[in-house]
Amino acid sequence: MIEIRSCEGFDELEACVQLQLETWGYDPSDVIPRKAFWVAQKIGGQVIGAFSAREQGSGIRGQGSASELVGFAMSLPGIKSNGAAPRPYLHSHMLAVREAWRNRGLGAQLKLHQRREALTRGISLMEWTFDPLEIKNAYLNIKRLGVIVCEYREDFYGRSSSRLQSGLPTDRLLAEWRLDSPRVERILSNGTATGKDAAEERIAVPASISAWKAVEPDRERALEVLMENRERFKRAFAKGLAVIGFTVDGEGNGIYELGAPPRT
Repeated sequence: MIEIRSCEGFDELEACVQLQLETWGYDPSDVIPRKAFWVAQKIGGQVIGAFSAREQGSGIRGQGSASELVGFAMSLPGIKSNGAAPRPYLHSHMLAVREAWRNRGLGAQLKLHQRREALTRGISLMEWTFDPLEIKNAYLNIKRLGVIVCEYREDFYGRSSSRLQSGLPTDRLLAEWRLDSPRVERILSNGTATGKDAAEERIAVPASISAWKAVEPDRERALEVLMENRERFKRAFAKGLAVIGFTVDGEGNGIYELGAPPRT
């Protein structure tokens, strides 16, 4: 059984730090320390954990159980102005799931808990960035959660020590999750928006991209895809298009679908 809840105390926050290291393999210069997780909670952000019960050894007092952190999501509070009245939102900065627990829907559960908690506080917008080459992340964000994307951030973090980045530029798409919009409600309830979201352009990511990134001789191929797609996204967004859908074809290639931004 999995329990999704806010992390409590320094030990659970330290477990988030360790899972961060396990997931991204950062060197010390890139690690978010326990103090930052603590501060995020205290200033209106979120540190939400997924906990799995684990058995402890038996003894005079019999068997017991303890909870093990197998995933977490951390967000920071922010303010949007854009020339209008200031509006609070959450920036979801990190989400990690322990390798043995991946592909079980825990990422979606953590995001949905973030959404529920935010809505209880009257916060209706959450944003985060994600790697445009990561097919599984794009599928979760766009297809399952209903985010839209209107912005491309070129080499957003600069050089990263993460082994997942493989030395490539840290280009990111900005996910915009309108938490209480009718479109998001429809997607979360029945898995689809409406039949009116017509794609005008499509941008593909090869299924083999992760393998290319992992091996030095093939990394240049991954960089070529990144650079070509970077220009295609930027041109599409300059024309006023948005990412409104995402599919995976029979060969495992990811396909971003771009069209007019949804009104709701």
